[in-house]
Amino acid sequence: MERLVKLRPLILFVSGVMGACGVALAAAASHGGDAVFLGSASTMCLAHAPVLLALYLGDKFFRTATPAALILGLGTIVFAGDLVSRHYLGDRLFPFAAPFGGTMMMLGWLVVAAGAFFRSPVR
Repeated sequence: MERLVKLRPLILFVSGVMGACGVALAAAASHGGDAVFLGSASTMCLAHAPVLLALYLGDKFFRTATPAALILGLGTIVFAGDLVSRHYLGDRLFPFAAPFGGTMMMLGWLVVAAGAFFRSPVR
């Protein structure tokens, strides 16, 4: 668990970069880009960036906040990255990248839900 604590600043960093990417992707989609790929990538980034911030701030309330944030962040990066890669490169990141990323996001949300049973004493 100590190793996960050392990764906590990464969660805040990814949250900020993911939010910025979400805005940039929305702009690209609205100015002639592929609304399906870029719009979907933007939506995922803008939906999960504030969640990562909340999980970064909420680690003192439930023990699964840090692992959930790491899993959600990785899943969102892979999912959105695959959609962006399809638009700009014309090919996937790797086979089954989007389903892998989507599955990671769902797993991350389930780890958030598990936090209801693994509460931390308030520091």
